Amino acid sequence: MSIQSKTKTLSDLEADIRACRKCIETPDKNPLPHEPRPVLQVSRTARLCICGQAPGTRVHKSGKPFTDPSGDRLRSWLGVDEELFYDPERLAIIPMGFCFPGLDAKGGDLPPRTECRAEWHDRLFAALPQLELVLVIGQYAQAYHLGPRRGKSLTETVLNWESYFGEEPAEGKPRVLPLPHPSWRNNAWLKKNPWFESDLLPVLRREVQRLT
Repeated sequence: MSIQSKTKTLSDLEADIRACRKCIETPDKNPLPHEPRPVLQVSRTARLCICGQAPGTRVHKSGKPFTDPSGDRLRSWLGVDEELFYDPERLAIIPMGFCFPGLDAKGGDLPPRTECRAEWHDRLFAALPQLELVLVIGQYAQAYHLGPRRGKSLTETVLNWESYFGEEPAEGKPRVLPLPHPSWRNNAWLKKNPWFESDLLPVLRREVQRLT
């Protein structure tokens, strides 16, 4: 397959995702409570990918991933500025749900829409063979990328990051590094787990520098 056809394949797939209305027209359960606005960032050159949960209200409004305080903390973890973070040629961003899923009765974000994973994720990652490392943020991304290998809790999964990061990936698959969500709601978790900043973050920043 030529480079041009590879580019067209990914370009067409991205266009299809951005035009997707499955969660309104043929939803798995209740339809999305607002117009879809899929958010993602991909290219055939980015070697590093961030796979998180789903856009929140601010990202739904901006149409750009992580345009919120969580994004500020994540960029601090990675040791990058906005220019690099939003350069699709250097960094891919693929949330488990491409659209803001809406709010629950308590005002929190609902889980990512199941339609996205079923319809798009396998095909999208298959179209990105150049990826070398995927940062999996939160339980939904960890469930998809780690499957039965993940721990019984997010803490257990992230605590075992060295085993995932150090294992030889399957042919054509990137390595995986699990992270907690950078939300302010995890401030208490970060205080209880100082090893995250002392042990994991230096490795993360070194890999980000190498791959971008």
